[in-house]
Amino acid sequence: MRQSSIQTEVDASYLYQKLAENETDQAIASVFAKMSEIEKGHAIAFLKTLNLEAKDMPAPSRRAKILNTIGRYFGYDYVLGVLMDTEKSISNALLLAKKKNNIPIQGNESNHVKILRNILDTEAKVGSKAITKFESRHRSVGGNALRAAVLGGNDGLVSNFSLVMGVAGASDGQSGVLVAGLAGLLAGALSMALGEWISVKSSQELYENQMQLEMDELETNPEGEMQELSLIYQSKGIEKDQAEKMAAEAMKDTSVAHQILVEEELGINPEELKGSAMEAALYSFVLFGIGAVIPVIPFFFTNGFKAILYSAMLSAIGLFGIGSAITLFTGKSVWFSGMRQVVFGLLAAAITFGIGKIIGVSLE
Repeated sequence: MRQSSIQTEVDASYLYQKLAENETDQAIASVFAKMSEIEKGHAIAFLKTLNLEAKDMPAPSRRAKILNTIGRYFGYDYVLGVLMDTEKSISNALLLAKKKNNIPIQGNESNHVKILRNILDTEAKVGSKAITKFESRHRSVGGNALRAAVLGGNDGLVSNFSLVMGVAGASDGQSGVLVAGLAGLLAGALSMALGEWISVKSSQELYENQMQLEMDELETNPEGEMQELSLIYQSKGIEKDQAEKMAAEAMKDTSVAHQILVEEELGINPEELKGSAMEAALYSFVLFGIGAVIPVIPFFFTNGFKAILYSAMLSAIGLFGIGSAITLFTGKSVWFSGMRQVVFGLLAAAITFGIGKIIGVSLE
């Protein structure tokens, strides 16, 4: 048993406990607390395989503590999303290991994933109007704004760093680098913002059209839609008679029936339509710009080789920071992820610098 596996269980136990402490719904808080105990039990069991005792259990990692801090200030939806990803990874790894070693699959390998999914969408199954609490949480976590922030900054930094180095190679860092860097920042950020706006807007328009069609069907063929509701409930393992009663109950309120059909039949979460396309575009613009401005900063104050060197150093620091942030989702070593990001980023910049150098020489 690897120490990393024990650390994963310890971190999961710690984060589940934090979720329990910050959950207002006592029933859900109780589930999270129990999950924390289970993960702690796993860690103790793993320790015993190494002839260690509970007192030898490691403390929660820095990654887990950072995630808790993020949850405290920005909401524990982020933490829940990371735990869902972790549980999926553990489940998949366990299934693959059993298949590889011809060990019978018992069906409980994905229990934790199922529990989290049930927490997120159980209310959707019974057509409650409280559906938005957990389902919207799940969707917002799925979108993972934190991950989007990290990747948006990475796109801006890597692309503009490469551009700046290409122009610097062609001009020895003397002329046009600052203008090119700022132009690259604005062009990239505007492109990202426009792309995000189009993506959100087109998705909203498509979903709104599908939702309106579903409402039209409810109004023109209520019996057929009630049968669809019954089948949806039956597909979830509910007995036919009970499913028909639930469908009939839901049909008493067209808005409730519409909401269930939209989510279950079309797979659309109405909460997603409330997002502003302009807000998403602005968010994308800012994230890209933050990353893209890093390699340009030295050229505001100096030029030539000194500016090129400072730009590379600042960009390397930024790349390491982004690589480190990625470990919040992957659980890998900070040094490994950070240095990998630095190597790839510097390699891309070196290639464009070399191409710029060749072009600059040929134009002389």
